[in-house]
Amino acid sequence: MKFSFIRHKALLFSCFAALFSACASTPKVTTIQHLSPEADAPYEKILVIALLDSFDSRKYLEKEIVLQLAERGTEAVASTTMMDSRTPVTRQTFLDMVDKIGADAVTITQLKSAELSATVKDMRPRATYNIRPTYYYNVWSVELTEYMAPQGVEYKGQLALATQVMSVAKTDTVWSMETNVTVVRKVEQYWEYSIYVDQAKAVARSMASAGLLAQ
Repeated sequence: MKFSFIRHKALLFSCFAALFSACASTPKVTTIQHLSPEADAPYEKILVIALLDSFDSRKYLEKEIVLQLAERGTEAVASTTMMDSRTPVTRQTFLDMVDKIGADAVTITQLKSAELSATVKDMRPRATYNIRPTYYYNVWSVELTEYMAPQGVEYKGQLALATQVMSVAKTDTVWSMETNVTVVRKVEQYWEYSIYVDQAKAVARSMASAGLLAQ
């Protein structure tokens, strides 16, 4: 089987790490390659692979794609359930997984491009007040202590994610799609999981529409 891995620059990885923990719009499907006439779909057991910058990101996205496929009646297995962060991400590693679970298809999702802009923002200061009465009528003594936080960075950008489906029997890609996501990470925003769920829904929905899954 010919596994096709997109080669990324280090900058893409750092962009992805920042943006994939942000608020995101619903993924917009921008490109779909029609199902190959020679495809042996529908598929009954799929190995799900995500090739992202961190093992955790891979694990979260794979898990959600597996859940979405399961809701549509298709058995799927996440590659990260059979490896850890030290396992080599190589063609042979995934071929061994295909043999182990008896998969008839493989999905591979990876980052195609990322456009990122960053703006330095001042954080909101925090303050404490100490108010005490004085000897004078209706006069109070007020002490203000203001704690300044380091500046933060606000990220805005676009992520393009590519997903391909490969037939084990045909040893080639039979279908592919791309999604585009607008993302914003505010200065004080914490990790956001919904981007994984939304991307997985877009992938599973498109696969079903293409006739890749048994209905």
